[in-house]
Amino acid sequence: MTAAAADTGLLSPGRAASPAAEEAGDAAYLRALLDAEAALTRAQAALGLAPEAAASAVTEAADPRRFDLASLAERARESGNPVVPLVADLTRAVGEEHGPYVHRGATSQDIMDTATMLVARRVLAVVLPDLERCARALGGLAAEHRDTPMAARTLTQHAVPTTFGLKAAGWRSLVLDARDRATAVRDALPAQLGGAAGTLAAFTAYGAEDATALPTAYARELGLRAPALPWHTLRTPVADLAGCLAFTAGALGKVAADVLTLSRTEIAEVSEGSGGGSSAMPHKTNPVRATLTAAAARRAPQLAATLYGALAAEDERPAGAWHAEWEPLRDLLRLVGGAARDAAELAEGLRVRPDAMRRNLDLTGGLVLSEWLTASLTPVLGRARAKELLTETARRARAEGRPLVELLADEPEVRDVHLDALADPVRCAGSAGVLTDRALERR
Repeated sequence: MTAAAADTGLLSPGRAASPAAEEAGDAAYLRALLDAEAALTRAQAALGLAPEAAASAVTEAADPRRFDLASLAERARESGNPVVPLVADLTRAVGEEHGPYVHRGATSQDIMDTATMLVARRVLAVVLPDLERCARALGGLAAEHRDTPMAARTLTQHAVPTTFGLKAAGWRSLVLDARDRATAVRDALPAQLGGAAGTLAAFTAYGAEDATALPTAYARELGLRAPALPWHTLRTPVADLAGCLAFTAGALGKVAADVLTLSRTEIAEVSEGSGGGSSAMPHKTNPVRATLTAAAARRAPQLAATLYGALAAEDERPAGAWHAEWEPLRDLLRLVGGAARDAAELAEGLRVRPDAMRRNLDLTGGLVLSEWLTASLTPVLGRARAKELLTETARRARAEGRPLVELLADEPEVRDVHLDALADPVRCAGSAGVLTDRALERR
């Protein structure tokens, strides 16, 4: 089996063939490791610590096509990370004259951490447009259905009227929160350069008058943030990534969870534009995009927890804590990348069924209006009497199977009240329309 075929996403349909999966795959990681190595030599050349010819030679040799992924993976077992065999192969590829400038002064973690930041930035570069797509589609739904009434559900039961516009606006707000967090984290991703124990000592030994200038030059070569300190055991960048990715998965998962509920056969208030089929039941059109997004939301917190656990890293460079980050962070990047793609497709294709929403709103015979009617009749009857009357009338409505407003209309105390006007579902949704408008002002 070839290295390329080793992880095609057979059991990960949520990320399979997604741009994020490609940007975080083994080939992408190899590219990032080589980019990190080449940038290090260029940064040293920029500060007069290496010949320009060496920088050119290393950059030219750092072509991923020249390296054997399977061999690197196998030999990584000997040192515990892939940088050691990669440096050996890159040094050989550069040649005898300039080979000594490969990886000079750095430690394996410098390259691995920097490559991870590059991978994260490249993955977020494809995730963010999908979040924008999702938010844009949800904004369109919110505007279109600003006044489309539906039943709000609390603790699984019908509560009061709301609008689908407000629900969609809430979804959009979460997606925009995720976008903003991901953007901030992407812009803060730092390079890593500290040498063996974070003192930059080797660079001084190699002739740097001010070794602290080298991390800034290195970060500039890579388009990453210059680190204030080497962060070998100061894992804020990884923790920030963990948090923003887990939040993004959860935000998209909220949208998916609501769609899964509302698309149930007996509710049928929304449906996916192009659902998936069943291997056994020809009639089914499953909400696959929502299902995959919901699955990502369930997995992400546990992956983030591993990354948070790695914060407790001993000494100046740890044994195990740093190593424990690689796979869960990559899984999280790929998982969220796939979820963002699926959520965008879900939002863009979502079909809304106002007739079903109105039908379901009427299922309780007007009982969802009880809070509104109690408040509306308080000026007429007083608070205590209004609550007493609605409580008794609601009990009778359930027992007799009659509409709530019909029973109220028989009460002498409220015969002069225009109950039909009071019972308009859009009016009973309160400030839902105004809140939707306010939410849509956000860009």
